[in-house]
Order: sequence, then structure tokens, then C-alpha cells
Amino acid sequence: VQLVESGGGLVQPGGSLRLSCVASGFTLSNYGVSWYRQAPGKEREKIASITRAGGANYYASFVKGRFTVSRDNDQNTVFLQMNSLKPEDTARYYCNSWNGYRGQGTQVTVSS
Repeated sequence: VQLVESGGGLVQPGGSLRLSCVASGFTLSNYGVSWYRQAPGKEREKIASITRAGGANYYASFVKGRFTVSRDNDQNTVFLQMNSLKPEDTARYYCNSWNGYRGQGTQVTVSS
């Protein structure tokens, strides 16, 4: 049973990335998922959530209007579309399923 994040990388300010969170060993569509991030020397912060039905999404104020969380239950995957990226978005991004699983994260670096 695991969650695996992917899609991170190096992007210039103003650019976009789409992160994926894929579950194996359980049906992710049965659970809500939250995305978190943690930058070196900083506390982990919650940035977005999506219910199992895809509704009642949560966004932290500092990503609202730039990030969009969605899910494809047929692919057992949750996505985080990140637009208008800023250097302060640089962090390792993690997904957590609401049944208690967390992936290893994917690094996002925003730099010119």
C-alpha cells in the first residue's frame, strides 16, 4: 500500500506544473486527499484538499486562485495543478490520503 507523488521539477517563476498522487494497494476514490508542502527550515503547511466525491475543496489563502486540486477516480489519482508559480512555492510536496497514507513527496523548485 502506498502513495506516490510525481510531476515536480525546476520551473521558472510564472510557470506551471501538475503534480500527481497515485495510490496502489487501495482504492483512493474512497478517501479524501490533502496536499501539503514543506520547505527547508519551515513547518509543513497544508495547501489543498479534495473530498472523495471531488467537492468541498480547501485551498490555503496563499495558493487560492493559482492551484487547483482535482481527481480522476478511474486512474486512482489526485492531481494538483499549479500555475503562476513563485519562488516561495519552492518546497517538497506531499499527498496524504485521509485513511492515513502519505507519499515520499516530489520536489518543486521555482527559480530563474
